[in-house]
Amino acid sequence: MIKLNFRPAALAAAAVAALLALSGCGGSPAANSPSAENPYGLIQPGTIRVASLGDSKPYTFTDGSGNFTGFDVELFKDVAHRAGVDNVVFTGQDFSGLLAAVANGQFDVGVAAIGITDKRKETVDFSDGYLAGYLTVITTKDSGIKDADALNGKRLGVVQGTLQEAYAVKNFTSAQLVRFPDNNTAISAVNSGAVDAHFLDYEAAKEYQEQFGLVSAADIPSFDAPAGFAIAKDKTAFKEALNKGLAEAMEDGTWKTLYQKWFPGSPMPEQYLPKAEQTSSPAPTASK
Repeated sequence: MIKLNFRPAALAAAAVAALLALSGCGGSPAANSPSAENPYGLIQPGTIRVASLGDSKPYTFTDGSGNFTGFDVELFKDVAHRAGVDNVVFTGQDFSGLLAAVANGQFDVGVAAIGITDKRKETVDFSDGYLAGYLTVITTKDSGIKDADALNGKRLGVVQGTLQEAYAVKNFTSAQLVRFPDNNTAISAVNSGAVDAHFLDYEAAKEYQEQFGLVSAADIPSFDAPAGFAIAKDKTAFKEALNKGLAEAMEDGTWKTLYQKWFPGSPMPEQYLPKAEQTSSPAPTASK
């Protein structure tokens, strides 16, 4: 327990703060309501605080200097700029608590290739979708796991709270699921033999395969939960601004340029291209 020693001046300041809170000022929820100075109801006017992941390459990750980068990071910064906000602060979180942190007002938005599902909509609202894709089982070359059927009785890693976890619970009922806070920890467990395989998104799986010599045992399509930006409920102006920015980024080719940068050689989901370039059905990327 932390012991606090209050001086008279501090007690007076505390009393003033309490009165402000009771009167609807200071730190009350109303402070984050839309206003002329803060039209999007941000925690700090002029700054968007983002809950994200630091280990989900190529979507969101930290570089050698500790700065956040990746497809989702660059896309969101572009969308935020179109909405009139250039000060965007990313903070790493465990995925299992990310949506709750957005919902309770710790952050303005969650950005981490977050799949839009009805269950998640009970906690937060979402922007329009901007990615849709595949899920992948990766393992070591000598594990003997060649397809999803071979997971029976095996220890399968999943990141807690992701679409992969929900899919595995429903479809890999004979596997022993082992839950991890992030992909890096799970991959370490695969390499050490603590688990037999890990279930994650398609693009991130490619990075780990190249880095650690792992192999794909199964690529599973999952187009029913496209990724979107997660925002707290009742942030209508903020949601509308993000959707407008997303639509503009797709129509003027910005989305396409970023996709080609971060997913070179990967099939491109055409529903996010400029309308003049949409010619066929969606192709894969991934979400959590």
